[in-house]
Amino acid sequence: MPFPAVWLVALVAPGPQESPHPMSKQKQLSRARRVAVATLLYLGAVAMGLGSAWWVLKKAPWLNQSLQVGAWKTNLRAGSADADLYIRASIAVNALLALDRSETMYFVAGTDDDGRALRSSCTYRVSGTPPKARWWSITAYADDMFLFDAPNQHYSLNGSTAKLDDQGRFVFVLGPSAPTDRTYWVPTVGRGGAVLTLRLYNPNPELQANPASLVPVRIERQGDCV
Repeated sequence: MPFPAVWLVALVAPGPQESPHPMSKQKQLSRARRVAVATLLYLGAVAMGLGSAWWVLKKAPWLNQSLQVGAWKTNLRAGSADADLYIRASIAVNALLALDRSETMYFVAGTDDDGRALRSSCTYRVSGTPPKARWWSITAYADDMFLFDAPNQHYSLNGSTAKLDDQGRFVFVLGPSAPTDRTYWVPTVGRGGAVLTLRLYNPNPELQANPASLVPVRIERQGDCV
């Protein structure tokens, strides 16, 4: 007697599938621990990479091929054909748009003539003779390399705004309070650091060939800081 078709279906049809055993709590904890360790290692590697890159661009001695004249420093490779990718990245990080030396030279001062760090809460007398260039400017920046919030909109002194005395010298006051006389005032605010940048546009060939020949602009602190 042949089997009814329904019996054959019942014999060959698969039974209910068993669900896989759930992962034990101990295995779950072990997996979570491995993920946490891998994440920490990854974040540590990223932090080390960023930190080493910052050190190279800001502190590496082989990038700091600078010349100092008075309180002013210049990177001898800035704007040079010898500047490699690291030099160019360092210049970008330090907020200089370095053109070819025949077009522009840059000198930066972060201290006064006595070697004390410039502070926005201090007052300075900045004086000198116009550098040997077609045009020049001295701009004040906060230590984050942004311009100060100057109420009189005087952010710099330059070849157009400088008034020369009988000896052919200019002078301006850098600090939080306006001078009592009519001396040109470049305001600073806050209690952070300050940086002065001297830009020389189309410097004369002698200065291009020998940056050390720059007659440095003087930076003298006046009285106590507020």
